[in-house]
Amino acid sequence: MRHFLPLCAVLLLAPAAALAQQGPASIAPLAAAPLPPKPPLQKQTGPATRAAAATAPADGAVVQIAAAAGAQGTAETVQRINDYFNSFKTMVGDFVQVDPDGTRRQGEFAILKPGRVIFRYAAPSRIELVADGRSVAVRDKKLKTQDITPLSATPLRFLLSENFNLARNANVTGVYKDDVFATVVLEEKQPMVGTFKLMIMFDAQTMQLKQWTVTDPQGYDTTVAVSKLDTSYRPDPALFVINRD
Repeated sequence: MRHFLPLCAVLLLAPAAALAQQGPASIAPLAAAPLPPKPPLQKQTGPATRAAAATAPADGAVVQIAAAAGAQGTAETVQRINDYFNSFKTMVGDFVQVDPDGTRRQGEFAILKPGRVIFRYAAPSRIELVADGRSVAVRDKKLKTQDITPLSATPLRFLLSENFNLARNANVTGVYKDDVFATVVLEEKQPMVGTFKLMIMFDAQTMQLKQWTVTDPQGYDTTVAVSKLDTSYRPDPALFVINRD
């Protein structure tokens, strides 16, 4: 049996359709990894947007800023997020995933840049997601099957790139900041499929990664909140191998 693999499945989460076939996982309360509210995604047309346009990088970046209380300059926010992502090559931590139907799942993940990540879902889930720098595989450990997608065809490449630069990323449609969170919104258009949105949220003070939300072309959201992040531990490169035999 092969798993349905929509584009959102390779945005750092396993396909909800495949996971749903296995029954609910044993999940800790979401309070252990709180999910902050989503900011508005619509384009702003007030003074804050015009001010942001005036301070935007001159290289043609598509960035805007929400007219929120306590908002800071867009260029400064973009630079701080860039600096944060480029400050580490590895990251390990825990995650809690919330599927479109409200189901919560949890597990552990590890990143080894460029291009490599593994997400291991806690039992009773048998799904594992792995990217090896070229491809992304969603594996069923019990059935010993996998679906493989080119990494370059997925927005996952944004978070796993060696040189993260929002100012030069044409997929960025919004940058927002208030007193609690800094948020980046990206859109990925796929022919014959539609537009996927990826919203990444950071702590406004430290710029530490907090969560991301994938919105598929039908408007369904899947959210992943991360916690206990460690950028000093180097995971074993053997974790990120995809067997193509």
